[in-house]
Amino acid sequence: MFAEAWKNYKNILCVRPDNMGDVLMSQPAMRALRESVPGRKITLLTSTAGACIAPFIPEVDETIPFDVPWVKTTETNGAQRLLALAGELQALQLDAAVIFTVYSQNPLPAGMLCYLAGIKAVLGYCRENPYQLINQWVPDREPLDYVVHEVERQLRLVEMAGAQTPDTRLLLKIPEETGKEARDRVWDILNVAGIRAGMRWLVLHAGVSEEKRLYPASDYITACQSLITQGYKILLTGSGSERDYVDRIARQLGDAAINIAGELSLAELIVLVEAAPVLISNNTGPVHIAAAVGTPVVVLYAMTNPQHTPWQVPSKVLYFEVLSELRTKNRLLQSFPGLSTPRASAEAIVAAVGELVSLRRKPRSFIPSSLLRNPVRTCNSLSDIALAACFTPHNEYGMCPPDRYGEDI
Repeated sequence: MFAEAWKNYKNILCVRPDNMGDVLMSQPAMRALRESVPGRKITLLTSTAGACIAPFIPEVDETIPFDVPWVKTTETNGAQRLLALAGELQALQLDAAVIFTVYSQNPLPAGMLCYLAGIKAVLGYCRENPYQLINQWVPDREPLDYVVHEVERQLRLVEMAGAQTPDTRLLLKIPEETGKEARDRVWDILNVAGIRAGMRWLVLHAGVSEEKRLYPASDYITACQSLITQGYKILLTGSGSERDYVDRIARQLGDAAINIAGELSLAELIVLVEAAPVLISNNTGPVHIAAAVGTPVVVLYAMTNPQHTPWQVPSKVLYFEVLSELRTKNRLLQSFPGLSTPRASAEAIVAAVGELVSLRRKPRSFIPSSLLRNPVRTCNSLSDIALAACFTPHNEYGMCPPDRYGEDI
């Protein structure tokens, strides 16, 4: 639709002002933009939360963290700071901008920001004609005509600008020095937890930023107690603000569970999730990290936005209703399109873990050097060998095709 003009655009702004998972699900579209024109530069404008994942997304050249007033946030920058941001964007001499939104978001505030920044070509979805605010307008047909996965939605958008890629995976790349430090830290955590090769273990991420997406702690406890009787050790992750909540779960699980909420950097969380045989989580950022590193995931999925299920990774999605008092007022989210089964329960969680773990083939007798605590050192003891084997590469799982009618936050 707009492909010919975009061949000349080298300096591109991608606007994704919401959360970490949303930024990650926009990665394949940013990859398509970058690959379609040699020498193209991608600048990402996102929230402070979304900016945390940007250093691990190789397609992003520069990140501008800013919490805009039209996206839910605990921070506020004020009108003058927003106007100053428009000036800063103008100084970058951007050739074009792409506004990434879910179908329940309004793109016009971001369009106004781009307009004030003097960006001449702005591509984005919009339900009504945005005229000069989004002058390369793609009419938004979701959810009235169909619903597609969030990754697919953004790939279709940039395709209008002639941007395509054969590689639609989510992928994270940790800088070398940061990666070594993160692997050392995760190695120590597994060692302290007594996790060795052949043992059953998993990661539970029970926290979430929105109360409406919080699965009941009592069901997590029941499920984990059952898994512990099967021999599993549980590592519980979360943010620092979630530590007390996570600790209430951990105390009910005894010595088989270790609470490390608030203790990990994002790089360390990425490494831990990659090492884990399986992740159990609410529909939140770590689910998409698991997709990016190939870790099977059981997601407890609140019936809100339907299009954010795990992308191209073995998964089991278990749905639960949002309490009536917590439901959104957004008219586009009053009903949940598509499938809403299987329903979540403690028993369903246990069964899902068993099903995903059973997909694993016979463990390999070696691990790639990139996952070793120290790639050049030799293992000097049986415990070293056993611990190293916990880092089993996830390419031994069968890969599920992308769900074009996906479901998530």
